[in-house]
Amino acid sequence: MDKFVINGGTKVEGEVRISGAKNAALPLLAGMILAKTPMTLTNIPTLQDVKTLIALIAGMGVSIEKKGDTVTCDTSTINNYYAPYELVKTMRASILVLAPLLARFGQAEVSLPGGCAIGSRPVDQHLKALEAMGADIVVENGYVKAKAPLGKDGKCGRLKGCHFTFDMVTVGGTENTLMAAVLAEGVTHLENCAREPEVVDLANMLVKMGAKIDGIGTAYMTITGVEQLNGCEYAVLPDRIETGSYLALAMMTGGRVKATHTDASIMQAVLNKFSEMGAQVNVGDDWIEVAMNKRPVAVDIRTQPHPAFPTDMQAQLMTVCAIADGTSTIIENIFENRYMHVPELNRLGAKISVDGHTAVVKGVEALKSAPVMATDLRASMSLVIAAVAAEGKTTIERIYHIDRGYENVEEKLRGLGVKIERVKD
Repeated sequence: MDKFVINGGTKVEGEVRISGAKNAALPLLAGMILAKTPMTLTNIPTLQDVKTLIALIAGMGVSIEKKGDTVTCDTSTINNYYAPYELVKTMRASILVLAPLLARFGQAEVSLPGGCAIGSRPVDQHLKALEAMGADIVVENGYVKAKAPLGKDGKCGRLKGCHFTFDMVTVGGTENTLMAAVLAEGVTHLENCAREPEVVDLANMLVKMGAKIDGIGTAYMTITGVEQLNGCEYAVLPDRIETGSYLALAMMTGGRVKATHTDASIMQAVLNKFSEMGAQVNVGDDWIEVAMNKRPVAVDIRTQPHPAFPTDMQAQLMTVCAIADGTSTIIENIFENRYMHVPELNRLGAKISVDGHTAVVKGVEALKSAPVMATDLRASMSLVIAAVAAEGKTTIERIYHIDRGYENVEEKLRGLGVKIERVKD
């Protein structure tokens, strides 16, 4: 496995171009299955998760290809509706092909998903919603086997519109159900929907394909099913988590970072915390600049669904809190196992204690280098941020996690002045 070697003590300065959002690109790629005619997605990042999902879709016989940041897809060649464990086990978002296959072709067989070990993240809400739309679902031998209601000809027909309320706010569940509803017969009312920008991006693409959706960006959406969706050209929104991660480097090192090709309107909760910690935050139409000329101030953070503070920025901000003046309290409300980076940060000299969902971070003046190990995607970036600020040379093991969510990470870091090297074991 590859590892990073980072010579710390660097004050980062410069510009970084932000890629398309991983968490938006994956549902959009799955949504291409709904299109009866060819379609094109642009601003797709080159990431391991993207490669995995494209391989999964191609395995169904679909003609799909990525060149640069553009993906083209033609579903007319599809010959099976099967998503195997070998691919799904590496990435939870693979479950998002379930609804498009079921809605358009009336059947699907998808392995239960894997991904980062940050919590159980069950798919029960996905399945309950599809069953409410008339799907016959059996979970057998680790696979979800789903069929739409039979039509008058005795073959798989269309799903039926329904009124469904999610038991909890679920991004993946909202996305899967939305993709099922756009081709369902009749009207579907969805309550307690996730409002994340990535959900909005998917809904906007579906509308461009011909879907009829009201209430986009709210907790209550009404979808009037149509018989067919057609292909279109659509650009993925910027990655708000990648943006926040690079801006956090300026906070951590007393530097200045300007993120370009991004959107401040989709990450206001994070920028508010940056300002609260003493950073100078300036924004433009497609850029955000953060500068820090003093030690950060301790803050309290509570992760919640959008528009509140996102769980995917918790590890990065905890790292900044580790060198802040004062004591910070962080409460993780989304995932029950998302503090695995804490022991690794403590190895670098941080003083963090955890009790259940609460982490108490007593700021220290500086971190010092040590060998550490990445445990999940966002934890990987938190350790990179810490290593850049730490005195000495830090080795980070198991960096395959970071390749799942950050495009050209070494190149971008070097552009900011970070001394980083990828070493192959």
